[in-house]
Amino acid sequence: MPLSQVESEAEGKMKKTLESFRKELASMRTGRATPALLDRIMVDYYGSPMPVNQVATISVPEPQLLVIQPWDRSMVNAIEKAILKSDLGLTPSSDGTVIRLPIPSLTEERRKDLCKAVKKKAEETKVAIRNIRREANDELKSLEKELSISEDETKRRQEEIQKLTDRFVQDIDNLAQAKEKEIMSL
Repeated sequence: MPLSQVESEAEGKMKKTLESFRKELASMRTGRATPALLDRIMVDYYGSPMPVNQVATISVPEPQLLVIQPWDRSMVNAIEKAILKSDLGLTPSSDGTVIRLPIPSLTEERRKDLCKAVKKKAEETKVAIRNIRREANDELKSLEKELSISEDETKRRQEEIQKLTDRFVQDIDNLAQAKEKEIMSL
């Protein structure tokens, strides 16, 4: 594997890991209504699972309310059941055509639990980033053993990968802090 490919592959994997973390944070419930809350909820659509946002329009008319308007009226019950089964702890109400999903304010205890969950997910993501760094460093060492690159070149490349790792870890910390601040604000 060429040298530049080792670094670019590591950076690509780190970007994907960070993006996955971003999506995970967006789908975590805070005191505010956001369509991203429903991203992980799958609905049985004629025998195949589909995300809610692919079978309905989701709008936020008020900060504490989501309105879900299925494109097919027969999907109303299926969407309601999927929301009830989810780990969101929300109770939908419908009038047969539109589903209203009120987002209650979070209790102090629930906010603290969510902050712990954010920290745990951030730590898991940092571990994944560090594993990518380790894999890239192992690849560099194997190139050195094959005498494809010198020891000095290996050290220099490992330092570059470490800088890359540090940058992504800092991004994860910043995202986690922003999410915790959002959760704790009333």
